[in-house]
Amino acid sequence: MKAILIFLLLALLQGCAVNPVTGREDFVLMSESDEIAMGRQSDLEVRKQYGVYESKHLQEYVNRVGQRLAANSHRPNLTYHFTVLDSPEVNAFALPGGYVYITRGILPYLGSEADLAAVLGHEIGHVTARHSVKQYTAATATQIGAELASIFVPEMNTQAGYSLINVSGNALLSGYGREHELEADKLGSEYLARTGYDPHAMIEVLSVLKNQEEFDKVLAREEHRQPRAYHGLFASHPDTDTRLQQVVNAASSLEASPHPVVGRRIYLQEIDGLTFGDSPAQGVVRNNEFLHAGLGIALNFPPDWVVKNTPKKLQAISPGADAAIELTLVEKYAGDPALYLLKRFSTQEATRIGASGLQGAMTQISPKAEAAAFVKDGNLFAITAVANSAQAFSGQRAEMEKAIYSFHSLSSAEKKLAQGLRISIRHAGPRDTFESLSKGSPFGKNATGYLRLLNEAYPNGEPRPGEEIKLVE
Repeated sequence: MKAILIFLLLALLQGCAVNPVTGREDFVLMSESDEIAMGRQSDLEVRKQYGVYESKHLQEYVNRVGQRLAANSHRPNLTYHFTVLDSPEVNAFALPGGYVYITRGILPYLGSEADLAAVLGHEIGHVTARHSVKQYTAATATQIGAELASIFVPEMNTQAGYSLINVSGNALLSGYGREHELEADKLGSEYLARTGYDPHAMIEVLSVLKNQEEFDKVLAREEHRQPRAYHGLFASHPDTDTRLQQVVNAASSLEASPHPVVGRRIYLQEIDGLTFGDSPAQGVVRNNEFLHAGLGIALNFPPDWVVKNTPKKLQAISPGADAAIELTLVEKYAGDPALYLLKRFSTQEATRIGASGLQGAMTQISPKAEAAAFVKDGNLFAITAVANSAQAFSGQRAEMEKAIYSFHSLSSAEKKLAQGLRISIRHAGPRDTFESLSKGSPFGKNATGYLRLLNEAYPNGEPRPGEEIKLVE
């Protein structure tokens, strides 16, 4: 009886709506107007967090491709918004209500307009099938079920009961992942075919991204971090994924163009000059030196440390992950940096230091941390150096203080480097190899792998004479 009562209470809360893709009723707890409102609100946060890439021409190009696909989708009357985000991450995602995002970081790894259309089509598939709405419904239903169970089934109001609820809820939510991604691949392939692209571009682009994922595993081991993934749901390579092949082949049976669009040349023209890696607006990292043209500063981190540059902070992690250095722009400040440190950290003493003529100070915060501050052009920059133990701090202190004392104003040569890296398109010569092209590359020992990956030739391909290839300069 308790189980029946819970079911009835949940049934009272449920809402049903016709799924635009299947035509069947879905159990959902969000109307289309609510879905659009949620997407509109979240769009503001996404733009604030990532920033929008400042290329009107590229934004218009991506929007044109996306709008053509959306017009051939199961929800053509929805107002779609396609945005290139100013992020080096390899990513694309969609919000409820037709908000689709692709990072500039993923664009260099794509080889044609058809590849771009495959990524956008996949994300449109998430929108048309209302996957985010289903996820929201599953999470809400799990929460409601847990609350009702604790009220009407006292035995569930225990630690073991909560554990069971959490396991059941996680199983429900995780079950959506693989099926949703496959459905988005299927729908994206259909939209490719309807718009004049070869639906097999979906497999091609997922293969490229799987190679990128495999290459990042190598880099992650060297940098002592977790590898990143875009699609993230293929244990095997997309070329050998049976279910993916089935959903894409199903789309191939649709009435499609006898001469599908590839659009390699126009795509390469569009990304020629694209910012690669860190944005100059957020500062760039070159060989573990941080350079920021707008602020006119530079800082050298230890060569074997992993540097993470985000819009909010700059951080370097030691090889053993037992120490870290962090640089932040605190506030507009033209006063004494020593007084700032004494007030900020409630310490008793701050030592005045000079770094390349800049006014600075340093203070010991604890047995395992110290901080420094510098004032330049009315800005105060704080540098903290911290370890996970006093012993680790003692062992890393010399390296961390060397980094602190390296803080300086940009030189003329550094200002040029601070402009960052960009994609450059050129024709391969008859004797060019990716190894020869990688000489002098900013990628160091991994340069050959990067170039092969960028040119859809990973792991051991070579450029063909006369072929248009991507370089990073």
